[in-house]
Amino acid sequence: MFATKNSIRNESLLQILELRQKMISENLANAETPGYKVKSVVFEEELEKMINKGNGDNLQLSRTHEKHLPLSSGSATIPYKVVEHSHTTMNNNRNNVDVDKEMANLANNQLAYNYMIDRVSGHYNKYKKLFADLR
Repeated sequence: MFATKNSIRNESLLQILELRQKMISENLANAETPGYKVKSVVFEEELEKMINKGNGDNLQLSRTHEKHLPLSSGSATIPYKVVEHSHTTMNNNRNNVDVDKEMANLANNQLAYNYMIDRVSGHYNKYKKLFADLR
């Protein structure tokens, strides 16, 4: 209804950043778990490929729950994948969590998440103001 390709893309990015936050938190929670391997959410490379190819407007939309409202076909979501990094080891228990690196990732992700919250809420605040002015 009031969704644009940019707002859908921004909301998609917000969901990915939320998932990334969960993965980083899981990594930190398992910092001492023997054999645990770090997981991360990767999307930047795929997004850059689509933008460089000029396909940014042709991303496919997918509903994650049947009760979610359907959006128009031509809407844009960002593809991502969860990657387990099993090729490294940090200590003798075969765990590869670098707490300092994960804490830096957590701070960086929080900044990106807060920025996207402002973008998404700003989009809807424009409509809220528009309808308030029409009354």
